[in-house]
Parts: sequence; C-alpha cells; structure tokens
Amino acid sequence: MLAIALYHQYGLEEQPCVLCIHTRLWVIFFIFAAIIGLLSSKIRLINSFAHILLVTGAIGLMDRSYQLLGTERGFILGACNFDLGLPGWFAVEQWMPWLFRVETTCGYTPEVAFGITMAEALMVMSVGMFVVSMVVALASLAKYKD
Repeated sequence: MLAIALYHQYGLEEQPCVLCIHTRLWVIFFIFAAIIGLLSSKIRLINSFAHILLVTGAIGLMDRSYQLLGTERGFILGACNFDLGLPGWFAVEQWMPWLFRVETTCGYTPEVAFGITMAEALMVMSVGMFVVSMVVALASLAKYKD
C-alpha cells in the first residue's frame, strides 16, 4: 500500500493530503503490529497484544479511509488543511518529509485501476484487513482457551 502511494506521489505527481498521510501512518502502525505478532508467535501474552494492535490498526485505517471516501464523494464535509494535528513529540512530517509531508488539500484521490479511485480501494482493503485481523485474533484467543 505504501509503495502504491509513493508511486502515485513521485511517479505520477499526485500530492498527498492530510487524510492520505493519516492513512500512511495507520498502514505503518499495522505493519509494526504484524511484525510484533510474527516475532512473538510463541509468547502468548505478547502475541495476543499484537492481535489487538492489528484489529486497532485496521479500525483506524477504516476510519481514515471512510473519511477520505466521504470527502471525495461529498457525504462528509470537513475542513482539510495542511496540519497533521499530531503532537510535537511525534513530528513525523519533519523526520521523514518524503513520506509524511502534506502537500495538498483533501477532496480528490487518483484513479488506481478500472475507474476505481484510491479512496474506494482503501475502503475495501481496510474492511478486508479488519475482517481478517478480527478472525485471526478470535481464532488465536480460542486456541489459547484450550
């Protein structure tokens, strides 16, 4: 997902908005949670925590995807500016501006394929990630009950 976003940003010169950057942050959160889960597969408590993080990341990604889709389609009206709204100690836009700098306002996402916009694709993928992470988390918890 990040590779596609960076291709659109640098290859096709489609600049990211605040919601796009928030989406990138949730994708990175999801990646870190997955790595924790992979590395802790034998440690029950940490592995359960990783599953909770995965579900949380999927929910966060769904929320941002819904906001982006709503802004694009016009059923959510909101102010979208150039401020990420993150605390000063988490200044990712200064640490990695090539990945996290807001460069445009919200309202439009590019087409990724077959007339499907990036907002629509993100919404479908985030719902899929939520369903899969929830099923895996529940299966993991059921496994530990035995």
